[in-house]
Amino acid sequence: MIKVTIWNEFLQEQRKQEVARIYPKGMHGAIADGIRQDGVDISFATFNEPEHGLTQEKLDATDVLIYWGHVDHKGFQDDVVDRICDRVHKGMGLVVLHSGHHSKMFRKLMGTSCNLLWREADEKERLWVVDPSHPIVEGIGPFIDLAEEEMYGEHFDIPVPDELIFVSWFEGGEVFRSGCTYRRGQGRIFYFRPGHETYPTYHNKDVQRVIANAVKWTAPVIREKTFYGHHSPLEEIKK
Repeated sequence: MIKVTIWNEFLQEQRKQEVARIYPKGMHGAIADGIRQDGVDISFATFNEPEHGLTQEKLDATDVLIYWGHVDHKGFQDDVVDRICDRVHKGMGLVVLHSGHHSKMFRKLMGTSCNLLWREADEKERLWVVDPSHPIVEGIGPFIDLAEEEMYGEHFDIPVPDELIFVSWFEGGEVFRSGCTYRRGQGRIFYFRPGHETYPTYHNKDVQRVIANAVKWTAPVIREKTFYGHHSPLEEIKK
């Protein structure tokens, strides 16, 4: 059983009627509907909960954290950022969606500004699969078409991805590295670009499938805990 925590800022749905109409159960509810399957246990956390709902106990019980944030990255508590990063290094999987690229947590894990170009113009996005052998694109065709999305454009100030899974093309002409994997310590990270709050992106079956696949891929590997520090020799050292 993979224990998944879906963290949604859950501010836009309460402030904008157009967002609430698209996501009456919140974006976290739509994401949960898309990844529900045998072997996945889902819980939620949101910005306005104490410690943003991500207490040490909650994170210790989380195998994979899905993260969506946008309007109050600066207000996210630094101690919770450190807590998330520590759990990733110890093996927790992390799926960062859309504007989560500018979260304190993602920028700390990347070590860069994570800046990019952006534009809201209701334009078409085509996400091309550039690594068709990767488990994250299981069940996905050669591309995913989204009729309307927010544009993100290069240059995207991130480290070179361990694996590049998707590249997006936008109607206005820009391209963007939209699906990137990283490893930090014992944890695996997947960044997935689409998901602006004013579009029904998380109701799209292919988008849901990618996130569900990413949960499986980022889930921790079951193995003995890695030991760090002073170590006695395994064999006799002849002096």
